[in-house]
Amino acid sequence: MHAVDTNVLVRLLTGDDAGQTKRAAALFKKEAIYIPKTVLLETEWVLRRLYRLEREVVVSAFRKLSGLGNVEIEQPLAVTQALQWCESGMDFADALHLASSHNCRIFATFDEQLKKSAPKGIKTEVRLL
Repeated sequence: MHAVDTNVLVRLLTGDDAGQTKRAAALFKKEAIYIPKTVLLETEWVLRRLYRLEREVVVSAFRKLSGLGNVEIEQPLAVTQALQWCESGMDFADALHLASSHNCRIFATFDEQLKKSAPKGIKTEVRLL
């Protein structure tokens, strides 16, 4: 199994460097791939902030990646939940942090926007400090 870095995912998803894109695609075609959730987090930031891709495009790309038979994503249930919340308007990073904290009773934050955008009725309460 090969774990991949953010730059590999960015090349695969944007195709902005022909040589590196070809090598990334070849890796995904022939190897079992592991994607840490931190790599997804950084990739989402790069795609939205630097490449100016819309949230829906990034979420769709992540769903396609996670659907590949040879791809394993760290904490797939948390990532899937975060993608759902992101589709509903929540920031992906905030959604992933919250979804990854599902075993905790309280998620403490100073971020009022996170509190406002957090889904209602979930097990983990988002509490402002």
